[in-house]
Amino acid sequence: MDPVAVHGTGFRVLKEVPKIAKHDDTRINDEITATRCRLIGVDGSQLGLFDIRDAQRIADEQNLDLVEIAPNADPPVCRVMDYGKYKYQQAMKAKAARKNQSRVEVKEMKFRPKIDVGDYETKKGHVLRFLKKGARVKITIMFRGREMAHPEQGLNVLERLAEDLKPYATVESQPKLEGRNMLMLLAPIKGAFDEKPEKSESDKK
Repeated sequence: MDPVAVHGTGFRVLKEVPKIAKHDDTRINDEITATRCRLIGVDGSQLGLFDIRDAQRIADEQNLDLVEIAPNADPPVCRVMDYGKYKYQQAMKAKAARKNQSRVEVKEMKFRPKIDVGDYETKKGHVLRFLKKGARVKITIMFRGREMAHPEQGLNVLERLAEDLKPYATVESQPKLEGRNMLMLLAPIKGAFDEKPEKSESDKK
């Protein structure tokens, strides 16, 4: 177990870092080296800029983890979550996806963080058609210039798209910042596009 400081006291308590975190590159809790971050709450709300110690305190008070989800942003973006539970759920989703969707084609759709409503709806329609054909879809948010200073704008687009397509797709790979792009992978829900039989006249009565 790794020691974590309790701010405002002279003591340190032991907080167990989920073992599964040791098998990926995501930094959590005291592994985070940044001095401040842009913080996202456990409910997905934007909490603003925080000193990393204050952000860790917020996570500790909820008995949750502070997870660095966009390390290349300036400042990095961190989120409060139960990391062990999150990784377990992602592992189960990935396992189910591999079992049910072997050799499934992967399409890609690119968005901008400041996309207008019309363009968003058009691209969402394309994503929906890909999903209907049984393909997984990689969603890419492309940042340019100073847009990298506000990665939460790209995250908002991805979360909005995931919510809009919730009846038809699951998020197989959560949003992750890679270089100047933020990526998310959607997988179609089996049976979501099946046509429902029309009710007969006797059923309607």
